[in-house]
Amino acid sequence: MSHPAGQMHLGIFTLGAGHHVAGWRMPGAEAGSENLELLQRIIQTGERGKFDLFFLADAVNTSPAMHPSMRVRLEPLTLLSALAVSTSRIGLVATASTTYSDPYNLARLFASLDHISKGRAGWNIVTGAFAEAAANFSRDRHPPHEERYAAATEFVEVAKGLWDSWEDDALVMDKESGVFTDTSKMHVLDHTGKYFSVKGPLNISRPPQGYPVIVQAGTSNTGRDVAASIGELLFTVQQDLEAAKAFAADIRARAVKFGRDPSHIKILPGVSPIVGKDKADARAKLAELGALMEPVSSLKVLSERLGHDLSGFPLDEPLPELPPSAGMQGHAVALTALAKRENMTLRELRDYTAAAMGHRLLYGSPEEIADGLEEWFVAGACDGFNIMPPWFPGAFEDFVDQVVPILQKRGLFRTEYTGTTLRDHLGLPRPEHPAKAAAPLLSAAS
Repeated sequence: MSHPAGQMHLGIFTLGAGHHVAGWRMPGAEAGSENLELLQRIIQTGERGKFDLFFLADAVNTSPAMHPSMRVRLEPLTLLSALAVSTSRIGLVATASTTYSDPYNLARLFASLDHISKGRAGWNIVTGAFAEAAANFSRDRHPPHEERYAAATEFVEVAKGLWDSWEDDALVMDKESGVFTDTSKMHVLDHTGKYFSVKGPLNISRPPQGYPVIVQAGTSNTGRDVAASIGELLFTVQQDLEAAKAFAADIRARAVKFGRDPSHIKILPGVSPIVGKDKADARAKLAELGALMEPVSSLKVLSERLGHDLSGFPLDEPLPELPPSAGMQGHAVALTALAKRENMTLRELRDYTAAAMGHRLLYGSPEEIADGLEEWFVAGACDGFNIMPPWFPGAFEDFVDQVVPILQKRGLFRTEYTGTTLRDHLGLPRPEHPAKAAAPLLSAAS
């Protein structure tokens, strides 16, 4: 059965302690951002459900008041390399900061992951939402928003140039002739820019996908331009259908202005589903989570998303007027609009944000969850969803075992993988090698 709107894409956004701040306290929940065995079961459940990708967020700082899933966690590229050998089809996407990384090392890490996984790697590009991270990298300040995005654009340009260090057929490995590499097909980047100076070439061959899938989450005006110009998969924060439709239309229009095919950009807003036997059962689960919630870390989560410390404001009054956020601008805009639209107090907004980290919350029967996803997809608001279970593994297993079969029956989601790479799953083209980089290091094979 096919659906007139086509088929949606699904990602599993994995936080080991769950997305709800109290998810780890639910009966049967397993808290384990450092629990490899749990993470293996989660990704294998995603692959069983034919998900497009498994996604790991990251930050390079921590504090006792942060969301439990974010206080301690494994480095994502190391973790995904381990998970690559536990799976064969599902995509592997990791967050890595352009502000607190080096282009050569990061290009090498993602190329390695793409080789290890046979073409399943994706890079979620962030510029760093937490100013506290600067002190961990011998920096005396966190760069301002516009500067971070300008540096990120150059960073990605350098990474792509490094991935093109070798043409696709440069590795000859001919025993009879003794030619291991055709060095006429090796290119030196020799990049000197405003933020980076990188000689190259990269000491790893071109990734199986050409480039790992480029993932982006910026929603500010600058972030939207970056997303439309280089992004291939967009993770977004949307609470309202009409706002989501407007965002998608804006991104697609900007993509055309940048000379890109808008169908080569896939938009996946985050959704936290709570699946129950019916609406009342799902509501009871949500209430149980709320009763387990710890107020300090819950308010910290909201403060991080709005970009301001809210600890000094009265909880039972409306959200105060705040200056624009310098961090998670998409979250700030969406949550501020939600609070005004629903006339929420600060306490109500805190509790809502704690449930889904600022993303859309869906609760009800499996059919009601499927209806909520179908409505947005068919309306053209998105190309699929980044699923954010409130706890693991049970809430995710509920979604895969009860909601996914409904989506499949409606023709909205695949029943089997038809490709092997993340680009295959997303319907994205493999970038051709430009073959126009600097002159080769050597002129003869050796």
